[in-house]
Amino acid sequence: MRRLKAMRGWAVFTGVLVGLLIGMEPGVRPVAAQDQGALPLVRLSGPVELDGRSDEPAWADVAPLPLSMYAPIFGGELTERTEIRVAYDRTHLYVAGRMYDSDPSGIRANSLYRDRYSGDDTFAILLDTFNDNQNALWFYTTPLGVRMDMAVSNDAEGGGGGSSMGAINNSWNTFWDVATSRTDEGWFAEMRIPFSSLGFQADGDRVEMGMSAYRYIARKGERHTFPAIPPDWERGFAKPSQARTVVLTDVESSRPVYITPYVAAGADWTPALEGGEWSTESGFERQAGVDIKYNLTSNLTIDVTLNTDFAQVEADNQQVNLTRFSLFFPEKRQFFQERSSVFDFSFGRNDRLFHSRNIGLIGGETVQILGGGRLVGRVGLWDIGVINMQTVGETAIPAENFGVVRAKRRVLNEQSHAGLMMTSRLGDDGSWNVAYGVDGLLSLGDEKYLDLKWTQSFEDASSTAFADAGLGLVELIRRGNIGFTYKASVVYAGKAYNPGIGFISRNNYVKMNLDGQYGWRPGDASVLRNHDGSVFGDVYVRNDDGTVESARVGSSWDMDFKSSASARASVNVLYEDVLEPVSFPQGTSVPAGSYTYVEGQARWEMPDGALLRGQIELRGGSFFDGRRLGAELSPTWNLNRHLELAGTYSYTRLEFPDRDQTANVHLVGARSQIGFNTRVSLNAFIQYNTAADLIAANVRFRYNVREGNDLWIVYNENLNADRFRETPALPVSGGRNVLLKYTYTFIS
Repeated sequence: MRRLKAMRGWAVFTGVLVGLLIGMEPGVRPVAAQDQGALPLVRLSGPVELDGRSDEPAWADVAPLPLSMYAPIFGGELTERTEIRVAYDRTHLYVAGRMYDSDPSGIRANSLYRDRYSGDDTFAILLDTFNDNQNALWFYTTPLGVRMDMAVSNDAEGGGGGSSMGAINNSWNTFWDVATSRTDEGWFAEMRIPFSSLGFQADGDRVEMGMSAYRYIARKGERHTFPAIPPDWERGFAKPSQARTVVLTDVESSRPVYITPYVAAGADWTPALEGGEWSTESGFERQAGVDIKYNLTSNLTIDVTLNTDFAQVEADNQQVNLTRFSLFFPEKRQFFQERSSVFDFSFGRNDRLFHSRNIGLIGGETVQILGGGRLVGRVGLWDIGVINMQTVGETAIPAENFGVVRAKRRVLNEQSHAGLMMTSRLGDDGSWNVAYGVDGLLSLGDEKYLDLKWTQSFEDASSTAFADAGLGLVELIRRGNIGFTYKASVVYAGKAYNPGIGFISRNNYVKMNLDGQYGWRPGDASVLRNHDGSVFGDVYVRNDDGTVESARVGSSWDMDFKSSASARASVNVLYEDVLEPVSFPQGTSVPAGSYTYVEGQARWEMPDGALLRGQIELRGGSFFDGRRLGAELSPTWNLNRHLELAGTYSYTRLEFPDRDQTANVHLVGARSQIGFNTRVSLNAFIQYNTAADLIAANVRFRYNVREGNDLWIVYNENLNADRFRETPALPVSGGRNVLLKYTYTFIS
């Protein structure tokens, strides 16, 4: 019977998918900025001193960009005067902003911490350097001159087109400079960005890029943008496809060699159980290595690393697993960030053919990387990426070589691309895993896209049927948050599919998904900027017998306020067919069986311009054959520009009355960020997880002498919150280490 219902579901789903593909044409989008013709940028007529004032004669020859209000009222009258100018010379792009303010005391300048947005006023430019309408580099600053840089991919659509790779990568960094100043008229900024930090493709002496810029007034939730981009998407102001095409002539990307050696020394203390008693073993380590970066051309970069070290990377956020599947942790290591979107080959939420955290990390523990190389950029019409890394063998862990090759190019139109990827994982114990994938994202017009993907894995000497080792996706999506938008997809996963350096949460299923949403932009008098209602559902069907493994159907309502606050309410009906008992924290469990349950959720996020801000989330309802209640609070408070205190508190209560089981799970995170100035900072991150009975501390001091030249002092410790959960009693400390690391970049 369940197999028959699943077959009927397939028929209904296929009919809906075809109906969406051939019909339902919602309203026409405004003409995109890049269709308005290319805008020549002005070449500087003289020298410019980077002091934040933009008062040199050379700036007088540069006209300010025409700005419009993006929010809170699209096309409304700007409440403050803003002037943004963009110009260039042979080797650099210059961006000047004059952010006049009728109430200078209201300017938000909350934090001196690098790469940290803290509800500040901001001034920014986004550059689609290859003019591909998909990727961009995002540079922005605050009244305190704090540098923040990020990479945008997938046209700023987080998970759109089947991609779950974060559309905004805030771990990306590059070389550039900024200066700011303040007067009783407002605040002022100048950026200087080397073309060698951008990468671009020239046609003779002509370079075309996509460009957008904005000013954000935090206390008003007001954004002034160039060009006039409608807020029809979640992050419309950051979409490369909506940027204006600009033209530069006779520019060059210098090709310096960046050589960054490092030296590191540290001590660690590790508990050891001997003869029924705990003792502490200590050790001292010292090592050195080097990273080399070179722009082979203006659009192709190679990175080489020897004896790679990532000890200064921030610790992962603790998670509590209340599912049957593996937890996913994002990549934070800088080496893997350069144009990381080239390597994106994702399915659904987290599943992906390549996940770089598999290189040098096993179960969250580091494995020494002997070295490797990375080539990324564009050759002709092709975006290419190549990675090869070698790890060192350890006890019970073989030495391994990791390889990735990725190539994709634009096809049919500017919004479509097709590509392929291959990965390999080879161990010196004879183990091996190889996988390939082919994909295509096809624009059908009016923000509709068809996403097609297929991958297949091979490992060791096993012989597997073609489909059993494969994973495929067909997805139709219409992007946006105004009017009718939707997503309909089918995913197939074989029972033997195993991407050796990828991530997959489950296999041996067919998943069908259908989401629909309608969004409104109310009138100028409304407190709402926009709001939308949605219905969604998905079902996982087992390949072996056609029975339903999991299913979900739900509805939500989202509201964005003109104050920059937001709210969401949702309800979900879930079904789980569990073949084996499932364990949850603190001794709770669910026996095999079929379960249907209902859960509701509500979330409120405060305006981001306040010194005290954050969000609160509540959820509750049934959970398998029991109940679940939960709350999450994440406040942030800027006491002054030097000190920011932030925290997260998550509470989950599980109750299974039939088995007299309860669990109270607390997850606490406390973070203090001290910016002594824009170059010297201290970050302390303390986490408490009752599910793991663990208190984890990660403290990092950084002196950023200049980009590429850093002194790090890092302290890590894990404390056992419940020492007596085992016999003999555990030691107070589960491990401690202190590291001193210094890097220096030579540029030639």
